[in-house]
Amino acid sequence: MPTRSPGISTPSLMLLLLALCAAPADAQEASVAEPRAFGYLLGDRIERDVLVTVPAGLVLDEASLPRTGQRGPALELQQLRRQALGGGRLSLHFVYQLMRSPAQTEVLEIAPITLRFTGEAAKRELRIDAWPVTVSPLTPADPSPRTGLGELRPDQPPPPLDTQPVRRRLALEAGVALLLLGWLAYVWLLLPWWARRHRPFGRAWLALRAAPGRHAAFQHLHQALNATAGEVLFTEGIERFLGAHPRFRNFNIELQEFFERSRQEFFGGAGAPDGERWLLDLCRKLRDAELR
Repeated sequence: MPTRSPGISTPSLMLLLLALCAAPADAQEASVAEPRAFGYLLGDRIERDVLVTVPAGLVLDEASLPRTGQRGPALELQQLRRQALGGGRLSLHFVYQLMRSPAQTEVLEIAPITLRFTGEAAKRELRIDAWPVTVSPLTPADPSPRTGLGELRPDQPPPPLDTQPVRRRLALEAGVALLLLGWLAYVWLLLPWWARRHRPFGRAWLALRAAPGRHAAFQHLHQALNATAGEVLFTEGIERFLGAHPRFRNFNIELQEFFERSRQEFFGGAGAPDGERWLLDLCRKLRDAELR
């Protein structure tokens, strides 16, 4: 918003100085260069100059000066500059900013100022009267009924956003997630399932669960041991087998007992009465160790 700073003109300042020079030295006077009193809008700056003659022996009481930032109903004092001109003369420059926009043209006032002077012998006061200024509204009270100048128009719809990059990224992330899920399913579900059915002890476990009989159960377990060892395994080769396959190292006693029971089954007549149950339990343990 443009700022209007009328200030004080050079001829006015010269007249004020001449008037003060002609005044007696002990007279207490103030000459004010007032701003124009009309044509202001919200945000405009209004400048006011005061030239004061201070009698000898008196000094200005600083507390009597208005403070910058002090705000009235419509005006805020933004700047205050002081300048000593010599001969007891003091220049005060006030800068106000208009902080109000009335609904219709309104007359406002720059607040009056009372300056106090103190000295050893006396105290005096000097009043700077208020000054009226006319403020106009930013818009007329009854704007034109033409389109765009009357009542508020509805909000415009938001512009559409390009979601194609987001959709492509989501599709890529979904594909990567599906690949990871597939890999996890393969490692934790499919691979163990396949291993249980295709590794030697896994196949033997499935065969033993089908209850083929004790004689056939021994044969399936022998086949699993031979396939794991890579050779026909006998009692004498158990130590070598365990050294080559550490995962079965804890089954040394069970394997020794297995070969002993197998010899009784095939060459010594009837085996132990709990043979099938014992074989199924041993095969399950070997299958679990095989998976590890």
